[in-house]
Amino acid sequence: MVFHPCVISCPVPTVAPYRSVVEIVSGRSRIFSGEPLRLRCNIDDFYKSTWNYLWFRGSVQLPQSGEIFSLWKANIKESGKYSCKGEKETQIGSIKTHRSPPVEINVDGGFVILETPQHPILVGDSPHLLCRVRGQVPVHQTVLYRDGTEVMVQNGSSLYLRLPHVTLRDQGMYSCRASWDMKRRTYSVLSVTTPVNILEVLTLPVLEIDDKNLQPTGNKMKLICHTQYNAHAPAPPVNYYFYKNNHLLGPAKSQNHIYVTRAPGWYSCRAKVPKLDIMRWSEPKSFGDVTGLEMSFPNGHHHHHHHRNQMSSSPSVSHPHFSSNPPTQPTTPKHLDPTLSFDLDTELHLELPVLTSRPPPDQFPGQTNTPEP
Repeated sequence: MVFHPCVISCPVPTVAPYRSVVEIVSGRSRIFSGEPLRLRCNIDDFYKSTWNYLWFRGSVQLPQSGEIFSLWKANIKESGKYSCKGEKETQIGSIKTHRSPPVEINVDGGFVILETPQHPILVGDSPHLLCRVRGQVPVHQTVLYRDGTEVMVQNGSSLYLRLPHVTLRDQGMYSCRASWDMKRRTYSVLSVTTPVNILEVLTLPVLEIDDKNLQPTGNKMKLICHTQYNAHAPAPPVNYYFYKNNHLLGPAKSQNHIYVTRAPGWYSCRAKVPKLDIMRWSEPKSFGDVTGLEMSFPNGHHHHHHHRNQMSSSPSVSHPHFSSNPPTQPTTPKHLDPTLSFDLDTELHLELPVLTSRPPPDQFPGQTNTPEP
């Protein structure tokens, strides 16, 4: 009789090769205290096995154990980074997945939250931000700030603020202020700051020359054109072009690499998305002894990058003010001092008290008590 050596000596695997991810099912990553929130633990299991779920806030394991984690009336103390992992019993013992990347949940005890889009914001987009107010109050003015500077004033009851055709210069920490009248008083409440990150559709390519660890075929090396492509789905394809001493090395490639004969020279690459009319160049990179080789740029294009439209352009000067929809009156940028009250004397002929804590419950009905080739 022959025994398989693993029957006795092989260790039992304790970590399953599955990925777990926390998904926000209902609610947002920032909610008001007293609001509900539901999270789901998704495990990338092709076989759809039955899993037990473990939930964590920070390093502390939570008592809930189902696939869905619920906060019915969230408390400020329940803010934190939530993660999960799965475990199951098998014929060879208990195995667990790795813990998921954390999802940060902020429970806000104030009266105003600035909500940003959950999907990535790309250069050229015109995203809408929501200055959300707790309860039902008659808002008459909303102000948007970036890095403490006023960038938009919107009169009326609409709480949606539109940023037109954003560039990388529009990134920053944003906050909003909502103002309303109630019981012969005017209130003005400022939200906490929230980051607005903006991605380039196509980042500047970086050329890598790999002349090591290749098959011993002789004199070949690999050129790799690294770039990050962030187009909204369905994303049109990227074409890659490779150059030696500014001479094109063959037709466009759908893959970001090419094998070429190992030879000294200046190498570069270009990434292009024809359907979006976006094109970017890498910096040239030398290989071997390039003494005596002049480096010029093809067809008059600067080697840094070239673009056909504003969508893919490098950071340009940002508009002094964002326009809202409908258009609003232009304002002079003002720097925000959170220690001072918000003064609209020129508009409303009164000074608005800034709420740094919640007012008496009777003042807010409906609130919760908590180049081309």
